[in-house]
Amino acid sequence: MTSITPLSIPEVLLITPKRHGDGRGWFSETWSRRVMAQAGLDHDFVQDNQAFSARAGTVRGLHFQKAPHAQAKLVRVLRGAIFDVAVDIRQGSATYGQWAGARLTAEGGEQILVPRGFAHGYCTLVDNCELFYKVDGQYAPETEGGIIWNDPDLAIDWGFTGEPTLSDKDKVLPRLRDLPAAAF
Repeated sequence: MTSITPLSIPEVLLITPKRHGDGRGWFSETWSRRVMAQAGLDHDFVQDNQAFSARAGTVRGLHFQKAPHAQAKLVRVLRGAIFDVAVDIRQGSATYGQWAGARLTAEGGEQILVPRGFAHGYCTLVDNCELFYKVDGQYAPETEGGIIWNDPDLAIDWGFTGEPTLSDKDKVLPRLRDLPAAAF
C-alpha cells in the first residue's frame, strides 16, 4: 500500500510507494491515477523530466512557473539522496513564505508532491544523484521565476555545510520579498 503523509505544509505530500521484493530485487508502482484519486489527488501529468547532478551540495532552485502555466511536480530519486524543498508562494495563503522539506533517497523510494503555487528546489546530499519527476503543466519559460536558495527570510536548512554548486541563473535569483505578486 502506498503511504501518503502530509508534511509541515499539509498540501505538500511525502508519498512512499510500497516495494514488493524477492530474491531477484523489487517492484514498485510509483504512480497510479486510481490510488491517487482515492486519496483525493487528481493530477494529469503531461511531461516527465530527469536530472543528474555530479557533486554533493548541488542546489537547484528554488523554481516555479506562474499562471497560466503553473506546475505541480512529483519528484523521486533514482540514484543517491537529496533534500527536497517546497516553498509556499501563494499570496494570501496561511502558510505563505513557509517551507516544507523531506529527504528523498533511491533506497527508500520516497517521493514528494509539490503542488502548484509553490517554489521547488533540492540539494544533493551525495555525489552522482539522479532524479525523475513528473509535471502537470508544459514548460513555459516566459512564466518561470525563482527565489534565491539562501533567502534569510526562509531560513531553509538544506542539510549540508560548505559552498553549494549553483547555476549562474540560480545565483542571482531574488528574495521572496522582492518577487512581484505571482498569480497562482
